[in-house]
Amino acid sequence: MARESRLPKGGENLFQEIKRVCLEAEAKGVKLFRLSIGQPTGPALLSAREGAAEAIMSDEESMHEYQDNGEPGVPGFSKAFVQANVGDFDLSSIDDIAYLPIPGIKPMLGLIPMACGEKVVVQTMTKPGYPTPGVWCDYLNLPNEPIYFASWSNFRFDPNRKVCSDVTNLLMLNYPHNPSGQIATKDWWNDLCIFCYRRGIRIFNDAAYAMLAHSSEACTLTEVAVGFPSLSWAEAFSASKMIGNGTGWRIGAMVGSPDFIGDIATIKGNTDSGFNAALATGVLRAIKEDIGTVRLVGLKYKERINRLMLLLTQRGMQLAVEPKAGFFTLWKCPKRAFGEEVRDAKHFNFMMIERTGIVGVHFDPYIRYAVVAPIENPEFMKAIKAAFDEAEVEY
Repeated sequence: MARESRLPKGGENLFQEIKRVCLEAEAKGVKLFRLSIGQPTGPALLSAREGAAEAIMSDEESMHEYQDNGEPGVPGFSKAFVQANVGDFDLSSIDDIAYLPIPGIKPMLGLIPMACGEKVVVQTMTKPGYPTPGVWCDYLNLPNEPIYFASWSNFRFDPNRKVCSDVTNLLMLNYPHNPSGQIATKDWWNDLCIFCYRRGIRIFNDAAYAMLAHSSEACTLTEVAVGFPSLSWAEAFSASKMIGNGTGWRIGAMVGSPDFIGDIATIKGNTDSGFNAALATGVLRAIKEDIGTVRLVGLKYKERINRLMLLLTQRGMQLAVEPKAGFFTLWKCPKRAFGEEVRDAKHFNFMMIERTGIVGVHFDPYIRYAVVAPIENPEFMKAIKAAFDEAEVEY
């Protein structure tokens, strides 16, 4: 019997496909300007690197051992890290919550539905959105579907409308949202918590971009959910984007109701050995001693977003929604470009790559442009202007 993959057949990964088209364009001499990258450029903040470097030289065994579901090498990390992400909302006097240190959010996403027992039915924010929650559910053979929302709703679905099926018992959310940059507000979370409490639905929120919010209206699930003693909820925070480029560090923490965090911890304790204590020490150094620089990271992205929005709207592009967090901008796909009919966002993205070198990520009917690259550099600015002048987009 021939050996072959036993996984379900699947198409080419979105980012692999974009990379392939980019390589083909470069082979033809096209210079690329990547507005597609969802990873901060450069290194992590100096304060974080210095803290991690000092920690890794420690002779203390606790700094080098398995951390498992704890943090023996860096006591108090989870509480301090979560507190930094929720800002002025003081968690110190709240007893009905639990914390869990995690090695980043992505590897934990598959544990969330597994921690909800049998007959789990999941709804996600994956269309358009970060696909991993849905991918995990597919691999686990769990029923799941995306919550329908779009630019007309500003990518914030209405909790008071019927957004969940009658059998949904887990919502896997992502606010601030990738790719739209939309935030959740206090009132919105309150309405959702009421809805989920009444229906017995667990809420999980991936808040990786919480520290990169640009709006004073931005609110975390934690700030509201603690007011619902019978609600089952969890929220995850990551250091990947808040300390500059900490994407390879894999450091974060969860907070939530003791029942949900306890279930996640049970699965995690049997499948994971914990995060790197030295790197967590570096993150802790940054949020305790260099929080001003941490906040400047978000301000830098806000300035770049404003610059890019001005450049593109002046050239006919239409925003799907004005971003209020992160480093992404989401745009409606044009109907025509370069004097030709545009079939879909993929077609538009590949035309832009092949003809102008501007690289985005397509989430049909939208296209995402990121600002982690230094678009303020004269060469980059010139390339963006020239590309969209040439495209002459129409809607």
